[in-house]
Amino acid sequence: MILLPAFCVPSFCLAQNRSLLTSDKLINFSKTLIPLNAGGKQGVTCDGIAWLKDTHFSSGTIEVDLRGKDVVQKSFLGIVFHGVDTTTYDIIYFRPFNFRTTDSVRRIHAVQYCSAPDYPWDRLRAERNGQFEKGIQPPPDPEQWFHARIEVHGKEVSVYVNGARHSSLTVQKLNDRKDGLIGIWSSSYGVTGDFANLVITPENISRP
Repeated sequence: MILLPAFCVPSFCLAQNRSLLTSDKLINFSKTLIPLNAGGKQGVTCDGIAWLKDTHFSSGTIEVDLRGKDVVQKSFLGIVFHGVDTTTYDIIYFRPFNFRTTDSVRRIHAVQYCSAPDYPWDRLRAERNGQFEKGIQPPPDPEQWFHARIEVHGKEVSVYVNGARHSSLTVQKLNDRKDGLIGIWSSSYGVTGDFANLVITPENISRP
């Protein structure tokens, strides 16, 4: 159970202490969850889902540094929120191997919203192509750290990458959940994702 270093917010503190990397602050459902100290960042390497313990998120801003790999169809990583359990949640995730590809179709599949289990990526691509996944401009280096800011306000979810003024993706949630668990997620396909500097700035965050 490991906590990502982060900052304090008015009603809940995730803390900045490196010793918390070995404390009981994440509920681990992943295959891999180990401390990480690389590239000047301290965080975790994950393969699967890890929820923040005793934390429910409703609306506000989620910021995090992520690092995937340029391995086609293997590197997927992002943030899960409004979760009920490991099968029912909202997710924003990235496909780093599509960030700078020369394939124009793959390039617009860089950042994705899904609502599990009812609206997985393949259903959304088949029924609402281009609405729930987009490209990122300018595209990050697929092998390096990048910063994501996810804003959740009511049913609207927007994603900003590397401090961009305009969102890479803005969608309407595909369910009526207004709060739930929040955590980190990586692909579970044998390629881990790296996470650091998780910061939650809530409009409403509470301990259930």
